[in-house]
Amino acid sequence: MPTLVFDIALSAERLRVVYQGHANRILVQSRDGRSVSVPAHYFRQFLTHDGVYGSFELEFSTAGKLLNLKRLG
Repeated sequence: MPTLVFDIALSAERLRVVYQGHANRILVQSRDGRSVSVPAHYFRQFLTHDGVYGSFELEFSTAGKLLNLKRLG
């Protein structure tokens, strides 16, 4: 399966626009320079009071459908 690895550092303040309904996607840039727009709900399980921080891997089907988001390390 194709994958993309990216690092993210989004404070709770910056994520507020998602939960206020002003945005529903988060644009991330992979370590190899590709940009991907990810539905914000995929990040809910990783949200803390501080926000979302860490390294993540997106897994896609061969057709390009997002299958999984997991935290690395």
